[in-house]
Amino acid sequence: MQISELARRAGVPVATVKYYLREGLLPPGELTGATRARYGEEHLSRLGLVRALLGPGGLSVATARAVLDAVDTPATSVHQALGAAHRALPGVGPDAPADLDQARALLRRQGWQVAEDSPALRALAGALEALRAAGSPPSEELLDRYAEAAGRIGEQDVAAVPTGSLADAVRFVVVNTVLLEPVLLALRRLAQEDASRRRFPGDR
Repeated sequence: MQISELARRAGVPVATVKYYLREGLLPPGELTGATRARYGEEHLSRLGLVRALLGPGGLSVATARAVLDAVDTPATSVHQALGAAHRALPGVGPDAPADLDQARALLRRQGWQVAEDSPALRALAGALEALRAAGSPPSEELLDRYAEAAGRIGEQDVAAVPTGSLADAVRFVVVNTVLLEPVLLALRRLAQEDASRRRFPGDR
């Protein structure tokens, strides 16, 4: 297909496709003339991934390129590609230097296997430190209950990851992580409202 057809099928302007080509986010097409190229279905799929990274993913061009580099590395496994996607995504909370001991202890109790330099581990430690500073340190029991619930969600999330291609897997993780996290937060707050209404029925 020509670049105009590629843009039409992807639902983006031709100028956007040309921009992605210039930035190296989209591989060049097969040259058919001095100024013309032919594009295939793989370009359409890649364009969808680029849009997910830059749009819902909220990534910069540079960080999107880092994720795409991981996808394009032949030896990269699905697990490694998902890790690259997670590292490039916006943070999940405080990421300042913090004492990791409590966060590590929680992971040990749950038996979770995570990288020592995981951004989410540092974010968890920062969030726990903020709670301590506010005079409201969570108990181990509370953290374990939250972790067990998160573990069930994580298992379901990973079970749904497509395995047909690395690009499909990364696209799924980026879009669903970024767009579903607000859903989880909203559901938690709605559940709190419901639980409060049932516990304190006389209050309106």
